[in-house]
Amino acid sequence: QVQLVESGGGLVQAGGSLRLSCAVSGLTFSRYAMGWFRQAPGKEREFVAAILGSGGTTSYVDSVKGRFTVSRDNAKNTAYLQMNSLKPVDTARYYCALRVDSIILVRTTSSYNYWGQGTQVTVSS
Repeated sequence: QVQLVESGGGLVQAGGSLRLSCAVSGLTFSRYAMGWFRQAPGKEREFVAAILGSGGTTSYVDSVKGRFTVSRDNAKNTAYLQMNSLKPVDTARYYCALRVDSIILVRTTSSYNYWGQGTQVTVSS
């Protein structure tokens, strides 16, 4: 059974940092792409960042480029989202997702096969 478990969310002041983790079990983690998404109240879930299985290729939504960094440790079956210079607009529930594909990075929620339960990030002004 495939499981994704996020951690690391919390309350932080604007300009602060958080690192989210996503621990994956139940499959060969290094083969597959990982994505991070977020959903604010009343809004659709949106793409934030993604990384291929090898870790060599990443993709970001424009609004987080230069502030967020996606990475992974295949030995630990864990993906990370380092978030710096956080802004109140970054407030949302953050989800990690796994796509059973190792060739391309995609940004659509329907392209991901497995999801975590999410972790709340709240940025105060």
